[in-house]
Amino acid sequence: MSRAGRRQKMKKLSLWLWIFFGIILIAVTVAGTAVGILMGYEYNLPPIQSLEDYRPDVITTIYADNGGVIGEFAIERRIVVSYDEIPQNLRNAIIAVEDSRFYHHSGVNQYAIARAVIKDLIRQSYPIGKGASTITMQLSRMLLESYEKTWDRKAKEIWIARQIESRYSKQQIFTLYANLHIMGPGIYGVAATADYYFGKTPGELTLEECALIAGLPSSPGGYSPRTNPAAALARRNFVLSRMESENMISFAEAEEAKRRPIVLKPVSRDERSIAPHFVEWVRRSLATRYSTDEIWRKGMRVHTTLNISMQNAARRALQEGLRDFDKKLGWRGPVGNILEATESPSQNLGSYSHPDWRAAIRPGGIVVGLVEDVSGKEAVVRIGDWRGSIGAKEIAWTKASVPSKILKTGDLAWFRVVSLDNERRSAALVLEQRPRVEGAIIILENSTGEIKAMSGGYDFASSEFNRATQAMRQVGSTFKPILYSAALEKGLTASSTVMDTPVSYPDGVGRKWSPGNYDQRFKGEMTIRQALAESRNVPAVKIADLIGIKEVVVMARRFGLGGRLDPYLPLALGACEATPLEMASAFTVFPNLGFSAKPYFLRRVENYDRIKKEEHFPEIRRVLEPDKAAEMLDLLRNVVENGTATAAKSLGRPLGGKTGTTNDFTDAWFVGFTPSLTAAVWVGYDEKKTLGDRQSGGVVALPIWIDCMKEILKDTPAEDFSTLDVVLDGETPIYIENINN
Repeated sequence: MSRAGRRQKMKKLSLWLWIFFGIILIAVTVAGTAVGILMGYEYNLPPIQSLEDYRPDVITTIYADNGGVIGEFAIERRIVVSYDEIPQNLRNAIIAVEDSRFYHHSGVNQYAIARAVIKDLIRQSYPIGKGASTITMQLSRMLLESYEKTWDRKAKEIWIARQIESRYSKQQIFTLYANLHIMGPGIYGVAATADYYFGKTPGELTLEECALIAGLPSSPGGYSPRTNPAAALARRNFVLSRMESENMISFAEAEEAKRRPIVLKPVSRDERSIAPHFVEWVRRSLATRYSTDEIWRKGMRVHTTLNISMQNAARRALQEGLRDFDKKLGWRGPVGNILEATESPSQNLGSYSHPDWRAAIRPGGIVVGLVEDVSGKEAVVRIGDWRGSIGAKEIAWTKASVPSKILKTGDLAWFRVVSLDNERRSAALVLEQRPRVEGAIIILENSTGEIKAMSGGYDFASSEFNRATQAMRQVGSTFKPILYSAALEKGLTASSTVMDTPVSYPDGVGRKWSPGNYDQRFKGEMTIRQALAESRNVPAVKIADLIGIKEVVVMARRFGLGGRLDPYLPLALGACEATPLEMASAFTVFPNLGFSAKPYFLRRVENYDRIKKEEHFPEIRRVLEPDKAAEMLDLLRNVVENGTATAAKSLGRPLGGKTGTTNDFTDAWFVGFTPSLTAAVWVGYDEKKTLGDRQSGGVVALPIWIDCMKEILKDTPAEDFSTLDVVLDGETPIYIENINN
């Protein structure tokens, strides 16, 4: 070979060497860059082991005394469950629709990604579209807390998914996904979803309910059965078809499930609680000792003293009593008219929908109805897709002879649903109106001080103000038992006499104050027993003057009244303020024969892991000597037998108590007790306003107390009050035993 040929060959070899080394350099550079990028991802990505430490936001649950749930606090509704608590149908449904190769890939489904990339290139949309994410990749996305659609985010998802698969079992991955995925408005995880939509635990779900839940993750809002029922039904049936395609269920099972309607748990008008004022009181109490995160995110188990059956009785009795009282004041007219509305008037009676109708319509409920037609002697009323007719009987309390006298087409008014006919979609209705008067009721267990029921007003949604614990109202004659307790301690007895005759006292500004009686009459000489039974004012003032008003103040403090107590004679007639809770607590002294149990409402508070944070027990103290308390108990039983509260005798049980009425009839009270329970009822307006002439505690508050206690006491054996002999003979009543707890 010539020298020129050799040179040419060397040039070609040199060129190929440069190309080879160039390729090597490029490959090393690309590899190094890739490694650098991956190392950067790994450095900046959340550590996978954080899944082991991850504690999702969970619900703080409020329990009644029997373990029933009465309320929840949560930013996110989440109930964490184990893999075994997720039924097979629900597991299969999620896998069928979200990731059918879940048990066969290592975190990334290459075929699905390739298919999605091709579709995106055809559509010229980026990055990887729907259908490429596995369950593991979706879990990666939750860990990243990033949902922007970029190639960078998708690469991070894949990287994390690989790490998750290398560290955790398929069961662990699926369980994390099932507990963490958002499923609705503030709802996370399959268990909270099952409870929210169906009122069930996961294990109680039917096949079609499992399919509906499995269809939610891809679009919780779009497939919500509450807001988009048609889309939810179509999505549910698609999931069932996928399950059948994957041989998880048979064709017959799928078709049968598709034919079933979606049946959701009715939405309560007050989902938070049957005792909303009580639950809010619990929340405020917890907020003084625990952080917002502990209450709203970390999840607590709060065990309270509330009794569900007593609470239902108390709430119903108060609401019905306030409505009955309000009706006596007359019909105030409809709440509005859709045909006369100044803003966005609706001329279409058939298409009108009221917000109240979004909740389930149930017998016994009070709901706004639309008057669609008034003719002859009847009016046709629509509530959602239910219709009913009302006539003279259903409006009798208004004193109108026919509905046309008080209602017209387009009117909106309150109606009580008496019954429903599902086949005809017809309803039996009675006209109602929302009361303006307010009230409160609270029930204590005598022996322990546990608060068993509390209703702080007619409607929590309209007013969160808790009149049972926050309203300081003048107590009127319910103060007299405290006065007479002081008198007995000073040596007087139930048989001691006092003159019910006119008397005057200097008022401190150069004038005279002359107390009078409710009936404007004077009865002369009478015993303390008669004076208290008939709630005579003049004898009470004379007794206070005799023993010294400062002694009465001291006694009131011993009974637990914490408000202002001016040491002047009008105090004997209840010229002071207290809450219904304070008055109920004070009256427990009598059935307890001199002992007072401090009211409390929390039994135990635990964190989510059931580690106890606090626990409460009864706190008992002596207020009166047993013999004096026994004498007062007898006097207060006489109020029911022969005095101002004789209506309570209808219960046929041993009872005691005292009515109370203030000047101008602004406040009406009854505080009464059985051997086991003490309940206080207050009725009045939030502003200082009269209830009406002669609307006393016996007329307004006592009927509510009787109605409540009648329901509570039914089907329970009659109890007798403890006798003085029990204490004097050294036997230990239950309420004394609690001193040592």
